[in-house]
Amino acid sequence: AEENLVANLADMSPSERIKAIQKMPETMKKKREIRNKVLKEVTQKSRHSSTQLSFCLQYLQGTAVSFRRFGNTLSEYFHQLRLWHETLKIIGAEFGTSVLSYFIFLKWLITLNFFSFIVNFSFITIPQFVAAEPNNLSFTGLELFTGAGYFQQTVLYYGFYTNATIRKIENGPPYNMQLAYIFTVGMYFVICFLILLFSMAKSFCRNFINPRTYSGNASKLLCTWDFNITNEKAVNLKQKNLSTQIKEDLTDVNREVLSFSLKERVVRIVIHLVSWAAFLGTAVAACAGVYFLSTNNRKLFAEGHKNDLESQAAMLVLPVVASLLNAFIPFFYSWLGHLERFQTPGQHVYVTITRNIILKISIVGILCYYWLNVVAVSESQCWETLVGQDIYRLVLVDFIFCLLGSFFGEFLQRMIGTTVCVSRGLPEFDIGRNVLDLIYAQTLTWIGILFSPLLPGIQMLSFSIIFYVKKVSLMMNCQPPCKVWKTAQMSTSFMFLLFFPSFVGVLSVIGVTVWRLKPSEECGPFRGLSSMYAAVSEWIKTLENYTASKWVVWIYHNLITSELFFFILSTLVLIITYLYWQILEGRRTMIKLLHKQIIN
Repeated sequence: AEENLVANLADMSPSERIKAIQKMPETMKKKREIRNKVLKEVTQKSRHSSTQLSFCLQYLQGTAVSFRRFGNTLSEYFHQLRLWHETLKIIGAEFGTSVLSYFIFLKWLITLNFFSFIVNFSFITIPQFVAAEPNNLSFTGLELFTGAGYFQQTVLYYGFYTNATIRKIENGPPYNMQLAYIFTVGMYFVICFLILLFSMAKSFCRNFINPRTYSGNASKLLCTWDFNITNEKAVNLKQKNLSTQIKEDLTDVNREVLSFSLKERVVRIVIHLVSWAAFLGTAVAACAGVYFLSTNNRKLFAEGHKNDLESQAAMLVLPVVASLLNAFIPFFYSWLGHLERFQTPGQHVYVTITRNIILKISIVGILCYYWLNVVAVSESQCWETLVGQDIYRLVLVDFIFCLLGSFFGEFLQRMIGTTVCVSRGLPEFDIGRNVLDLIYAQTLTWIGILFSPLLPGIQMLSFSIIFYVKKVSLMMNCQPPCKVWKTAQMSTSFMFLLFFPSFVGVLSVIGVTVWRLKPSEECGPFRGLSSMYAAVSEWIKTLENYTASKWVVWIYHNLITSELFFFILSTLVLIITYLYWQILEGRRTMIKLLHKQIIN
């Protein structure tokens, strides 16, 4: 029987053969054996017909088979080496897709910051090492917390970078640091814009348009088991994962529509109004405190310190206060959500996320106003480095408070729930608060890229540590959600919040900095210019003298600086987006109709 199977597979085309082997209810080891026998049979058949084939064609066929075998083996190894793949499967099986979506989002941010670090380090930092002067400042260790002192004369900050054209070899090709700096940052934001749009579209298609979303529970129970799994641990993990998915689907199907009396409705409306009033009051008070502290920060804490390092250490007050507000007020918002008693966990999560995003983005907006309207017009020798130091301290202190939040927010709650107040039980993982912490940290990183090019590398390390700390805290301190619920829209919502208002707000801040603000006279690659963007204008004027570069000048004058071009481009993007949305909606409607016909 096996010989006939091998013979039949050998007569198939390569694509049909691969699909047939994949559909076999056999172990992976058995499938590999069958595949190797089929490839051997195909090779033998090709040798029998070699009388009509040239030697070159036989060699190419053998090489293709060898490369195919090597590719299959390599893909299997890469599949096993995927970062945190096993950890994510365990989290999804134990805690469901709602908690899993947080860790997938965190992993995506780590990858994004790794890409940013590689780009900045390759095109900005490495060339600066060639022209760098020795650092004469002493390292005391306090710089790790303040970002000042020794770090001030390193590639960590904008002010250390030269404005000269770098030549490693005499008469070699020049490297214009001004153009490299602004084009690297600019192209990175363009790529980020495209990545976010693609990720949102991909997430939307996967969670809303994919036909598997409408598959019944019976088919999921009877037809989705992977017969290639033979390891006992993997079998148990697959069972838990499948059980959790079915529970989530059944929760959506059997969702209860609660009916309340008139008195109960009035009480619920009053509770909601009081909760939103409390939210607005705390948010306004927090923003007013940050505004007062930021505008009076230097006068209250920095003046009177003769040593510059001590002055910068005193400036830790602002990031500590901002991080305290961002760390503890969300706990109050979570308590308000529990007080309101929403009908579904999803409503609780989305309301909490809305309140947190308003708080955090408002605080970031006030800090940006302070940096662009107070620090940038001060008499400091290098205001860009001062902004970079402020953002470095905010990122570092926020990371420390995030770690402390795992201790106070989850470990202490577990101790209280298991010893003092047993009726409370173990805490649940607060998705809304933790997701907004990530978005806040990533927003700071995007703002700081212009003033501290290596900040994405620091954030990448902090996110990696947060991943492991949150994973350990989740496994040791938290319980699965009491109400299992399906979160098909959750990852899409995370991407959208990262895009708007976070990324769009950052683009506004970067645009004002590049086009409107005057760079420092004594530091940085844009010293002596009226604005950072003036470096591009000067470069275009230089290119006008070269005939071979006329096309670049034409593109700059007729496209880049043309309002009409961007108006037409925006209109086309909106039209394409609208048509794409209509196609997706039509496909979604068709899938629903087909699903109803199958059920009937």
